[in-house]
Amino acid sequence: MAESTNMRLRLPLLCIILEVILIILFGTLVEYNDDTDAKLWNENRTHSATRNDHENEFYYRYPSFQDVHVMIFVGFGFLMTFLQRYGFSSVGFNFLIAAFSLQWATLMQGFFHGLHHGKIHVGVTSMINADFCTGSVLISFGAVLGKTSPVQLLVMAIFEVTLFAINEFILLSILGANDAGGSMTIHTFGAYFGLMVTRVLYRPNLDKSKHRNSSVYHSDLFAMIGTIYLWMFWPSFNSAITNYGDPQHRTAMNTYYSLAACTLATFAFSALLNPEGKLDMVHIQNAALAGGVAVGTAGEMMLTAFGSMIVGFLAGTISVLGYKYLTPILESKLKIQDTCGIHNLHGMPGILGAVVGAVTAALASPDVYGHGLQRVFADVETGKWDPQSKGGFQAISLAVTLGMALFGGLITGFILKLPIYGAPPDTHCFEDGLYWEVPGEEEGHHELNEVATPNEVEKLSS
Repeated sequence: MAESTNMRLRLPLLCIILEVILIILFGTLVEYNDDTDAKLWNENRTHSATRNDHENEFYYRYPSFQDVHVMIFVGFGFLMTFLQRYGFSSVGFNFLIAAFSLQWATLMQGFFHGLHHGKIHVGVTSMINADFCTGSVLISFGAVLGKTSPVQLLVMAIFEVTLFAINEFILLSILGANDAGGSMTIHTFGAYFGLMVTRVLYRPNLDKSKHRNSSVYHSDLFAMIGTIYLWMFWPSFNSAITNYGDPQHRTAMNTYYSLAACTLATFAFSALLNPEGKLDMVHIQNAALAGGVAVGTAGEMMLTAFGSMIVGFLAGTISVLGYKYLTPILESKLKIQDTCGIHNLHGMPGILGAVVGAVTAALASPDVYGHGLQRVFADVETGKWDPQSKGGFQAISLAVTLGMALFGGLITGFILKLPIYGAPPDTHCFEDGLYWEVPGEEEGHHELNEVATPNEVEKLSS
């Protein structure tokens, strides 16, 4: 088994080859945008008497970028540390996949969105967009957590980032959808892509690792660190690339109230569904965030604080109900082994967010938005905009996203099924010791753990 999961050559070769390719592609295709290039920025500034350094995009977007970046590396990383013996892998593999994905996403999104005379222009907005794409990959990682090797995860990221960029281009550029906070492009796509991958990689004997697929007191506490970081910074995440001024302000506020209402719904239903009225830490760690997912599409629209709270409350409710009732059904009937329950945090709330976005867009009017209408709906300026067709295109965007995610996940799953990536066997899933040097364990005791069940270990130790 040690040989079959040995990363000595697999991981270094893949990392080095991928990074060399990325460096070559960046060298030939990528250049600074006008706000980043020394010559262009200063030329533009010289020609415009009113322009000063503080108008550089950096000063408007960097605070949002910083918050999104913390969510990707700290929030997502620690959210997955709930498994008792998989903390190194949760944070470590998250770190690895994110570092690769943000580079690959810069290229893929650049091909579709940012080509200027054959070159991809990069600046702080492209950094935020690359992080968004990375977030989608990390959502999918949650479904296969504990059952995949780092090599498999990198290969999954190659395909998912590519498909994400294509789906994003179809939605935003061809269908003209609004989705600033990514209910569809990030959460729905990442969730259903990951669910399809984990379905294809179904492990019939995963119950042999069941004793490791659980939390302990301190691992759940670590996971709450991820939850709190995500919860705090989600208003930045949803508003990071919206238009300056009222749309960005409104998105942050709508997200803020949605998350608050969602948290109360989560605590309420977690206690209500327990016969003894006790709270379940799984619900609190995950469902309390669903409100941020569910206002991702409509956040910049005139949803109102009141509407945002209703959406948040609904999201928290369906997320807790999903953990309680739907996850066991998905596993037993559909053979979907969703380690983190991403269907409840990202899948269903993502669909809810897409529906809320479609309805809110269909109800938009100049009476409500005034001259701000074209700041939210770009196609107003073309004269082709009307609320009913806008709502229809929002709904079509959801269907396209689900189709792309499920088909992409199916193909990627079969590629990951090839027996060449050093995946863990069914008996040793959710175990850091396969891929990491784990300190504080005697060699003999560790080997014992590798071949014996916890009851056998206890008997042999005594």
